[in-house]
Amino acid sequence: MFIPLHDANTLKTIRFPYVNYAFIAINIIVWLFFASTTFIDAETAKWAAISFGFIPSVVNNIAELPVEFAVIPEKLTYVTYAFLHADFMHLAGNMLFIWVFGDNIEDAMGHLRYIVFFLLCAAGAALFHGMVAENSNAPLIGASGAAAGIVAAYLILHPKVRIWILALGRIPLRIPAYMAIGAWVIFQVWNFFANPEDQVSWAAHIGGLISGALLIFVLKRKDVPLFDRGPVNAVAETAAPDDVQEETSPEVPEPPSEKPSPKWGR
Repeated sequence: MFIPLHDANTLKTIRFPYVNYAFIAINIIVWLFFASTTFIDAETAKWAAISFGFIPSVVNNIAELPVEFAVIPEKLTYVTYAFLHADFMHLAGNMLFIWVFGDNIEDAMGHLRYIVFFLLCAAGAALFHGMVAENSNAPLIGASGAAAGIVAAYLILHPKVRIWILALGRIPLRIPAYMAIGAWVIFQVWNFFANPEDQVSWAAHIGGLISGALLIFVLKRKDVPLFDRGPVNAVAETAAPDDVQEETSPEVPEPPSEKPSPKWGR
């Protein structure tokens, strides 16, 4: 749909968005040691996805994981799945959205509230996915639900800020956030209804969007205006980074009630 590059939206209340960068760093480290073939083999990656991914049939008590995969309480997977990614491009796509938009959300909330916001958006995305696909045996992985929550919050806070994007993955444009993000939201909703059997969990994206849109009203600082009603402090745009491909979704695993050998879900 579009690839965010730069928003030139300066921070107003915090000096450094270290929580946002910490989330990105954690995702990269987890991918390196639990999914990247640089350090592990395919069997370890499969074990990580099943053990820490969000599996609706397991969470909804329809199926049970074999004992070798049941390493954490199943309710924790509402959060842990958001720190797993199938491959580098899956990771890069999510991290780019969090990098571009997340610092301003942390700025609007403060460090501690942003931690709560990020985790609740991930949980809300998993919850909605689990409601829509309650019998699914495929482990949901990826930070796209949390990223969707960040994007929704950004749209409510800064719809008028101009952002640099790559439209259709190749055309550089500088347009208001409401145009780019609004089109992206419509794309998610359209796919949710048009492609219900897609390997991409559009439901998780919708759940993240709803969570972020609601939580921004609760968790933002009291003096932070909505919809750019206060002064927008932006600086001149800089050169755009390299193109990053949009995230992809892996295939569906075998049912966890048997000894699962899943391919990647999302």
